[in-house]
Amino acid sequence: MAGVKSGAVLIWAALIVTGLSGCGGGSQDQVPLESLTAEQIYKQGELALETGAKPEKAIRYFSEVERLYPYSEWAKRSLIMQAFSQHKAQNYEDARSSAQRYLDLYPGEEDAAYAKYLLALSYYDQIDEVGRDQGLTFQALQGMRDVIETYPDSDYARSAILKFELAFDHLAAKEMEIGRYYLKKQQYTAAINRFRVVVQDFQTTTHTAEALHRLVEAYLALGLTDEAQTAGAILGHNYQSSPFYDDSHRLLTGRGLSMEAKGQSWLRNVYAQMIQGKWL
Repeated sequence: MAGVKSGAVLIWAALIVTGLSGCGGGSQDQVPLESLTAEQIYKQGELALETGAKPEKAIRYFSEVERLYPYSEWAKRSLIMQAFSQHKAQNYEDARSSAQRYLDLYPGEEDAAYAKYLLALSYYDQIDEVGRDQGLTFQALQGMRDVIETYPDSDYARSAILKFELAFDHLAAKEMEIGRYYLKKQQYTAAINRFRVVVQDFQTTTHTAEALHRLVEAYLALGLTDEAQTAGAILGHNYQSSPFYDDSHRLLTGRGLSMEAKGQSWLRNVYAQMIQGKWL
């Protein structure tokens, strides 16, 4: 096969197409890899991925290219493909190690953007259900931000933006989960602290409307009507189409209260920023 395109681009394209049928290459499996050229071993790794074999087989081929032909062009291509295969095998720590090694050795190469994206993706793909520790989410956010800032015009940056937003929403969901737990236990101050984080730090996520409603509930339970009304005012101004608006409206009007900004709490500052455009 004539000149090979950049490894990551080639395999990403190949994996979109239906897997190739068995097309030879088996004979090379029967001979020691030391007797094959770097290109032949590399092609065996490509074939293992294209035909749907377990990625561990491809990892072996790509790592052997590096071992047998260090500092060659094929070794460089094999390193990024090794990282790709390790990620595909869900060996995330190994994938991060290989991707970082590529960045250390070849920072100016075309596949450096993919290596940086793969580094972030290896954290992102480990983000589990909301209830798990969020350390990986923070690392995924940092990694995706790095891709966006370093390679803003790449396809990887566009994908990183979407994943950054999803990971950001994931963090807000974690705060909401903990806040609801405290609210259910009638630990209102602890609940308010969690919902406050969502309102102040995660305003662009899908959880802000509920966080404001839960603040109305918690503040009313504590008898802090000014804060409850101000949370309701923000909710009423920005999220009238939300079912949480209706719930807060019923809670407040049922007590003879209105959805208006009152008092001088932290919520009044949020109201001034979000509604009146006054950044204090």
